[in-house]
Amino acid sequence: MNKEEKKIIIQKLLPVFIDGGNVSIKLRKEGLIKNLKSDNTPVTNGDIEVNNILTKAIKTLTPNIPIISEETSDNKNKINLSNFWLIDPIDGTYDYVNNGDEFTLNAALIINNKPSLGIINAPKKNRLFYSYDFGESYEINGKEKIKLDGKKKTNLNEVKAVSYSDNLKPEIIKIHEKYRVTSFTKMKSSLKFCVVASSDFDLYAAEARACEWDVAAGHAILLHAGGLINDFDGKEITYGKKDFKNTSIILRRNEKL
Repeated sequence: MNKEEKKIIIQKLLPVFIDGGNVSIKLRKEGLIKNLKSDNTPVTNGDIEVNNILTKAIKTLTPNIPIISEETSDNKNKINLSNFWLIDPIDGTYDYVNNGDEFTLNAALIINNKPSLGIINAPKKNRLFYSYDFGESYEINGKEKIKLDGKKKTNLNEVKAVSYSDNLKPEIIKIHEKYRVTSFTKMKSSLKFCVVASSDFDLYAAEARACEWDVAAGHAILLHAGGLINDFDGKEITYGKKDFKNTSIILRRNEKL
């Protein structure tokens, strides 16, 4: 799939993601129906409805490419996948359920086991991120379209990190020390990837946790903005691994923080 084909897909999916975000907010205002999945994580009618909206649109655009979504069992047992979609209809469900504003809608197109296209909508933040090739990574913030390029926004002597917890594990502390992190901020969902891609923050590190659909869209957006993504051993992160489990991950806005 070439760059122009991916651009067309993005252009057709952007309004779908905006609609999905509006639906997620509407359903929350009306009162969510909450259940627990087999792994004791929460799922709501909002997750399911947004999943239906996104998967329907993606199936129409790319009917021959399998879709792996957090909220369905379709295709999860397939092996040797190389070209496929990864969808997390609502990442940060706890935040969503508890009236937070950091939850996101996510989709990534994986080609040859690498992220080739990504879309993330943070509807309560009014921030929509997407990318479809190197040098083609953007944020729509209100009515403003911003090209993401990895240039430093934080102060010259600052290295600001984002984290998923206030209580950093020893291996994360070591990484912060290596990159001379001066402060860190807790944040939920794949919004962490977006704020590194937008240069609001400089770095994010996490041990192996969660699943591929949690990170693939953000990986694409940051990579295409000129950012760096690898595991704790400096290895490239690929997709379609057994059970779609993540490795450790380090995100950097740029080689020079």
